[in-house]
Amino acid sequence: MTEDVLLPYQKEWIEDEAEVKVWDKSRRIGASYVEALASVLEAAKSKEAGGQSSYYLSYSKEMTQQFAQDCAFWAKHINAAAKELEEIVLKDEDKDITVYRIRFASGYEIWCLPSVARSLRSKQGRVIIDEAAFVEDLDALLKAAMALLMWGGCVRILSTHNGDDSPFNELIKKIKEGKLNYSLHHTTFDDALAQGLYKRICLVKKLAWSPEAEKAWRQEIIDKYSDDADEELFCIPVRAGTRYFPSALLEAVTDNSVAVMRKSCEDSFTFEKEEKRIKEFDKWLKREVRDILLAHTNAVYIGEDFARSGDLTCILFDEEMPDGRLLTFLAIELRNVPFAQQWQVIKYVMDTLPNLGGGAFDSRGNGQMIAELAAQEWPGYVYQVMITAKWYSENFPGLKGSMEDSATNIPGDPFIRDDFRVVGLKAGVPCVLERSGGPRERRHGDGAIAKLMAFYAAKEDDAKGYQPMTYEAVETVNRYRQGSKDIWDD
Repeated sequence: MTEDVLLPYQKEWIEDEAEVKVWDKSRRIGASYVEALASVLEAAKSKEAGGQSSYYLSYSKEMTQQFAQDCAFWAKHINAAAKELEEIVLKDEDKDITVYRIRFASGYEIWCLPSVARSLRSKQGRVIIDEAAFVEDLDALLKAAMALLMWGGCVRILSTHNGDDSPFNELIKKIKEGKLNYSLHHTTFDDALAQGLYKRICLVKKLAWSPEAEKAWRQEIIDKYSDDADEELFCIPVRAGTRYFPSALLEAVTDNSVAVMRKSCEDSFTFEKEEKRIKEFDKWLKREVRDILLAHTNAVYIGEDFARSGDLTCILFDEEMPDGRLLTFLAIELRNVPFAQQWQVIKYVMDTLPNLGGGAFDSRGNGQMIAELAAQEWPGYVYQVMITAKWYSENFPGLKGSMEDSATNIPGDPFIRDDFRVVGLKAGVPCVLERSGGPRERRHGDGAIAKLMAFYAAKEDDAKGYQPMTYEAVETVNRYRQGSKDIWDD
């Protein structure tokens, strides 16, 4: 079966029975997919045949969900006796955690868990750490995972790179230096293509394959990853500190339905008559922006990153959904726009929103004027943020965690997505490290900062309100009740 279904590099991985194996890999080559098959094959075996349960861990809820779905697909495809995929909510001291489980007739299970070491407590079997370079504490996870080897378990570590100083890259160095006796697999995008990846894609999508089509598709994928191609596709880790939001995470939360409105002005516009400037922007706002604002009736939080010339002002609008998700539905970008018109835009959108939740405004430098006017106009609704390294360190992790939990989104616009790509770690603090865009479209992480501002406004607004006390009733056995069963009778 595997010869027909799997590509050579996938077959090589699944047939490697090493106790610990590591896959240094390109993105989107079916690595997690084939590991799902391996997990199903092991869980379907009887105890006498050496079957084992599997515990999958990764950094995002979407990845764990996808792995669970892949396992369910394989279980059905190979006719493994398994129950339906279960979604289970576990109570945690910080927040509820969603995990996934598939139970097999053999008695073994596949669990998809959050990537924290305590998830492996009291477990026995196979451990899979996917996108290991991006988990919070790989060293702690590996320490917990290796404990399972004592009783016949095994560990599978798969990942693309996340900088040359990441624990994952350090692990690979130790294997290559002979300091760790682990099995190492290495598959670049070109390796996968040479072994039939695009031919398989054509087969699945019912497309005609040709060398020319494959060459064009290869270039399209490389162009898509742009400066990230070496790391994401060709397994070449970039220099330390250049990536805080992994490309995989950005792709997972990208929403192409988000409207992005841009307005730029010539230098001469600043000196036009006031009436003309007001009229032009009023017309633009009513034509392009008003209907979008009026369509969103839940609480909306605004985040603004200010610039007058050179860079741009970016304003993001996040709607708080009934299920608690905070979803961006509109981004407005203003380039070389006079102060008066920037205030005109802010005043118009905040007056027009049916349900203004609040806003956070960049108060550095010239931005302080707009932030102060907004705070005066809507007292109690506006946060004037003087961005510091401490503020970044306190708020960027929360935004990243929300993205990993699929609780928020970002616009599908490539320029805004690039704003997130230039956020990296400097002295352990996430911040904007470099500029992006060309000479006429210069950017400095503006969209990422605006998103962080909106996230901050919503978080601070929640903190102001009263937290309702909730409880969940749990039925307990009363052994003094006549005819009842003692809790230890089982």
